[in-house]
Amino acid sequence: MLTPEADGDLWNVQGIVGQLAQIRHEWRTINAQHAEYGVESFPSRVRLAKVVEELCGALFPLRLGPDFVRLHNEDKFVTQTLQIAFSRLQAQVRLELTYSSPDDERDSIDDRATQIVLALGRRLPEIRRLLDIDIEAAFRGDPSARSLDEVLICFPGLLAIIHHRLAHELHLLGAPLVARIISEISHGQTGIDIHPGAQIGEGFFIDHGTGVVIGETAILGDNVRIYQGVTLGAKNFPLGPTGALIKSLPRHPVIENNVVIYAGATILGRVTIGTGSEIGGNVWLTHDVPPYSRVFQAREQNLVIQPSAPDDASA
Repeated sequence: MLTPEADGDLWNVQGIVGQLAQIRHEWRTINAQHAEYGVESFPSRVRLAKVVEELCGALFPLRLGPDFVRLHNEDKFVTQTLQIAFSRLQAQVRLELTYSSPDDERDSIDDRATQIVLALGRRLPEIRRLLDIDIEAAFRGDPSARSLDEVLICFPGLLAIIHHRLAHELHLLGAPLVARIISEISHGQTGIDIHPGAQIGEGFFIDHGTGVVIGETAILGDNVRIYQGVTLGAKNFPLGPTGALIKSLPRHPVIENNVVIYAGATILGRVTIGTGSEIGGNVWLTHDVPPYSRVFQAREQNLVIQPSAPDDASA
């Protein structure tokens, strides 16, 4: 039968706490050049999820807003929602900037965070315009879609694109951690992994979507359509003189306008897929493809190798 320790600590929590503290201290000492997020402050995934929900409602009040929104009160709803969302977002951006620039004056950090949010606000009309084109592309590209509203409300690819377009702007504006958290919120909800640094043109359509991966330096043109399981990844990761990975090098594919990439295709490295090309399912590509190409798997070949007979032990 378990009995409490003399100090009442049945589970030896204090001993565990002490060991964990020692491990953290050793890790921080060894990795001092990679200061650990959370030592002072850290943006909240929960709060950013709420911010994105509010921004989605402001962008599409009648479809992604609450059910009390109607034509007569949507402008009032958008006004109030943006005021709340921007204030919450400014607080999260401020946390990132406080961590990344700990020596800066607080007033300077507050001003930078405010300017980032103001700049995002100025971009919202253009983001809405791009999303309208994305919705139309999905409706045209999927015969099962019965309406534009269905695409917006139901399609995981569209949800991922909304998150990406918001995250990409924040990435460009100087809040890469907040942007990455927003992209990972979408990743968790949809199974679609788009780095906020990826550049994606208008009319982008992800059909089904689960398992799609688009890397940080990928560039996609207009009217690109991809299916589930597609990877636009890096082929290799160059190392610097110290043996550490060199960050942010262009290492992901460039997909030009009007390209279709079918399910399971893997395209790796800084290769270019030319305008109007079609990449078949499960294709593996590590080289450039000229415009208007069609790339498919080689014809299946089945080779059956008969196993050799075991040695006759009686021979």
